[in-house]
Amino acid sequence: MDKSHQRGQADRGMSNDILEKLNSIRALMDFAVPEEKMVEALDLLEIYSEDKIGLDVLHEFYSYLPEGKDDWIREIRLIGRQKGMFLLACITGLTCYIYLVSSEGIEFHGSFEEGIWDKEVLDFFGIENPKDRKGLDGPEKLYPIYEPIGRDAEICPACHAATGEFHELGCPVELCPWCGGQFVYCNCRFDKLELDTLSGEAELIKLEELLSEKGRIPYAPEQRPSFLDTDELQ
Repeated sequence: MDKSHQRGQADRGMSNDILEKLNSIRALMDFAVPEEKMVEALDLLEIYSEDKIGLDVLHEFYSYLPEGKDDWIREIRLIGRQKGMFLLACITGLTCYIYLVSSEGIEFHGSFEEGIWDKEVLDFFGIENPKDRKGLDGPEKLYPIYEPIGRDAEICPACHAATGEFHELGCPVELCPWCGGQFVYCNCRFDKLELDTLSGEAELIKLEELLSEKGRIPYAPEQRPSFLDTDELQ
């Protein structure tokens, strides 16, 4: 069975959003990746084919090649992860680029050689500027490979909060501290605010205050939807 047939079989089990992103990346790669590197580039795409964070990085890179010339991502390394946000080093055939990624979007932070190295970003992730660490090698030696998070039970599959961290407000996996149901589907938020709908920032701020007073329930692996762990997804 050739790879194109295997890929077709795998694609049929994916959501429309993921499949659309995959097809877009493949089309962009046809114009960006040197022919002799295409197999390796596609192998990396296959690794992250069901990982939203990885796909967002690949799509961003191939949509806007930083150097404006043919290039390809050969590795993605994890610089830091905190509260559903990921700081990633994308090692290419030419250099290394930094991206800040979350479920909310993606930001390009320049080349690794030049440095991120925004102090606010460094402080958020609790890391030091690699430029201050004399005698160390590049990102291959400094940081581990970024592993797809979709099947990691320690990370929320929706907002990417880690075990013990609070969900992003509005995450469908978060549990309600009042009734124990899924917070975005129960009526507790409306009852506590004495409203029928949430329509403004002031109401969201008040809701966050009420949640804080009651005590939000942080992510735990047992909150993970059971269908994500069925044999069909193996």
